[in-house]
Amino acid sequence: MKKDVRILLLGEPKVGKTSLIMSLVGEEFPEEVPSRAEEITIPADVTPEKVPTHIVDYSANDQSDEVLRDEIVKANVVCVVYDVTNEETIDKIKTKWIPLVNGNAEKGNKVPIILVGNKSDLRSGSSMETILPIMNQFSEIETCVECSAKNLKNISELFYYAQKAVLHPTAPLYDPEDKQLKPLCVRALSRIFYVSDQDNDRILSDAELNRFQKSCFGNPLAPQALEDVKTVVWKNTSDGIQDNGLTLNGFLFLNTLFIQRGRHETTWTILRKFGYDDNLELVDDYLYPELRVPVGCTTELNQFGHQFLQQLFSKYDEDKDSALSPTELKNLFCVCPYMPWGEEVYTTVPTTDEGYISKLGFFCQWTLSAYLDIHRCLEHLGYLGYPILLEQDSQTTAITVTREKEVDLEKRQTQRSVFLCKVIGPRGTGKTAFLHEFVGQNMAKKTKQSSAFSSFAINSVQVSNQEKYLILNEVDVEAEFLKASDASCDVACLMYDISDPHSFDYCASIYKQHYMESKIPCVLVASKIDLPEVKQLHGMTPAEFCYKHRLPPPLPFCLSNDSNKSIYTKLAWAAMYPHLNGSDMSSTSFWLRVALGSAVAAVLGIAIFRAVSKLK
Repeated sequence: MKKDVRILLLGEPKVGKTSLIMSLVGEEFPEEVPSRAEEITIPADVTPEKVPTHIVDYSANDQSDEVLRDEIVKANVVCVVYDVTNEETIDKIKTKWIPLVNGNAEKGNKVPIILVGNKSDLRSGSSMETILPIMNQFSEIETCVECSAKNLKNISELFYYAQKAVLHPTAPLYDPEDKQLKPLCVRALSRIFYVSDQDNDRILSDAELNRFQKSCFGNPLAPQALEDVKTVVWKNTSDGIQDNGLTLNGFLFLNTLFIQRGRHETTWTILRKFGYDDNLELVDDYLYPELRVPVGCTTELNQFGHQFLQQLFSKYDEDKDSALSPTELKNLFCVCPYMPWGEEVYTTVPTTDEGYISKLGFFCQWTLSAYLDIHRCLEHLGYLGYPILLEQDSQTTAITVTREKEVDLEKRQTQRSVFLCKVIGPRGTGKTAFLHEFVGQNMAKKTKQSSAFSSFAINSVQVSNQEKYLILNEVDVEAEFLKASDASCDVACLMYDISDPHSFDYCASIYKQHYMESKIPCVLVASKIDLPEVKQLHGMTPAEFCYKHRLPPPLPFCLSNDSNKSIYTKLAWAAMYPHLNGSDMSSTSFWLRVALGSAVAAVLGIAIFRAVSKLK
């Protein structure tokens, strides 16, 4: 909504433009009227819409045509004043003043016009019979007000309608020639309907209508008023009411009716509550609320975010199979101008055997979005109506900004629930398969999935009986090159192929270059253990390297191995307890506590020790 309103009064000499302004300000008819009134500013606190209003007079005797053109450009609304007793001043409305104001303007960009019939105290009847054809001819005319500067009749109303024409304009909403809502208005109101339809039955029930009414206007409708509204829709539409609820067509009809009856402010109140500006676009302040994320901090969904997403998932999981089919997912995002998730989501998160996004996968993708691109995440939450449905100031209340990582290291504990693991290794070591295995994308299931590639995979892992999220990021690097930014993470997974003699040497060089002197924990993974192992062409064996640098022994990996799950758990533990990097992490007892918990460590310690020794 505009922050101020500029009203320009035009018309033939002697029609009473200046008298109208002075009667408004002085609340009485002036005995002496100057040729032109100075510009007047009415403070926000005394206007109905609480917006400062500037009223500008025009006099052909005192001002040039160039000044007039400048004033028209600056005006938000033009009041064309005529004398109800003088037919010539009425004719000049269509032959002179409206062409002067909007002659070169394109449809949709015309300055709104209020027709003002002054001196009604000098005429017994109304001039509306003469004015109506003019109003039908020019769509930019918002309304006509007959008034009298002498007896103060309708003076306040005149300037109220002028202000209303600016703050609640007709042009973006409604086409008076076609007598229907404009496409952008239909799009915006349709989104509002779908967001408000909380059970996804394509009908607004009485409870949903009252919640909508309270959200937009502060109070629910009285039961009889609610029935009256539905009766009006039922009488005037064939499909506006269904199962005693309001359909989308009924909702659109109601807003059309508001506009046709001059109640534009009702529709604009709804639109602005849901984040729209005067051009029917969602404002940046709504979609992208400010969220400060200091260096070293990350962003995660909190309990409010999870609550909203839980409601959203339940709403669109129509068959209640705890998964979202492609159609259900498309319906969920129908309120967005584009599909936020591409085909790669099906290889990024856990899916069902049918290839649908599971409930866990749904939360995983949102967690990934919040971690990697918080501004895009906030945008999508805004489209989906988070601030409205959860009655929050903005989407930022769905997000927790974690404390700096350096503080976690200093205190030797973390409150984070999302950790990033970079998976690094030469090409051909099986990094992509490692990511697919993490989200259950085995080869049999992969045939049903999208072929779109994703360099990320995310799943939940249990650490100390707490659910955490681990993000795997496959780093695609040339054989001898890794940027420092690619190395930054919570834990590094260095992967080598036991059947390739050159594979481990790459991992050793990456470790020395980026991780040896850092506080980032490293875990080595030996892939393709189902193939014959060859000697690695490095100065020492992988086991010797790990022992020298106080790293845990390489963890064996091959596809569809039951022990693979423990690898991902160990990666999450390493990320969660980075202060153990280079010390306890290299000991068998540490990994024993990771895999089995301290309660059974004493019983199985010897057996695990022997198993690890054999792997060396």
